[in-house]
Amino acid sequence: MKAVLLVGHGSRDPEGNSQVREFIEELKPRLDPELLVETCFLEFEAPTIGQGIDACAQKGASKIVVIPIMLLPAGHSKIHIPAAIDEGKEKYPKIGFTYGRPIGIHEETIEICLSRLREIGEDPDEAEKDTAIIFLGRGGSDPDANSELYKIARLFWEKTKYKLVEPAFMGVTGPLVKEGIERCIRLGAQKIIILPYFLFTGILIKRLEKLVCDFQSEYQQQEIKLAGYFGFHPRLQNIIEDRIEEALQGEVKMNCDTCQYRIMAMEHVEHHHHHDHDHDHGHHHEHDHNHHLEHVEHHHPKDDHEDNRVPEEVAKV
Repeated sequence: MKAVLLVGHGSRDPEGNSQVREFIEELKPRLDPELLVETCFLEFEAPTIGQGIDACAQKGASKIVVIPIMLLPAGHSKIHIPAAIDEGKEKYPKIGFTYGRPIGIHEETIEICLSRLREIGEDPDEAEKDTAIIFLGRGGSDPDANSELYKIARLFWEKTKYKLVEPAFMGVTGPLVKEGIERCIRLGAQKIIILPYFLFTGILIKRLEKLVCDFQSEYQQQEIKLAGYFGFHPRLQNIIEDRIEEALQGEVKMNCDTCQYRIMAMEHVEHHHHHDHDHDHGHHHEHDHNHHLEHVEHHHPKDDHEDNRVPEEVAKV
């Protein structure tokens, strides 16, 4: 029997964990009925990945496909989940394991972001020249994951008429959301829409809602709006279904067993991943960083002749 073990991040906010479970229940009817489908969480919630593997084994699985329901390929998907899979391999040597990709870049990813803008009355195909989008990620210590957000923001820009799409982060790394807003204002934005690239609700989304109220009071000359976060959109089912299918077919393009990032990082990370905190790390990240940060100002080709197009202009703030 083949089993699919879907790994949610887990949150101290019960609403976020409920969203994961509800999404998976809605996904199940689309999958092969002969597949065993189990749910587990990386942290803050049970069952753990190890317990999820146990459940699959106890129900007779001969092969387990592990799929991370996470937006970007960061430390969790590169280190902690593969470590749990390694433990499973040792415990169940007769069971085959395949590790699938996180959500990452997929054609539906951009469509979900566009739908969140339409929900608040925006028309990405007829964007006003003085409207800017803050493409907001969580932020982390993995440069690869942070750069992935920039790539997705660029792909989003390519699909819209917004002249200014500014990547920013809630914490850990810069530019922070306030820096992004101030940059947009300096570049002439009169309306700024914050588009959170977050998968589930939780502490950071609730903090962001308060921050937007503060920004609206601070920047009264501009209109600042908050779009819905990426979330468990119906189109996300298409992405996860694709990730499951490619793993079942052995077509996964990410190999964590030989990833040099993982090999080096595991020397400094405990094999067991038991977090006792949420990803705001217990302190507020709305502070100024002292290092130089690179931002991308988009120059839309619509306003240029083809021979004089400028793909992007990089400025240091």
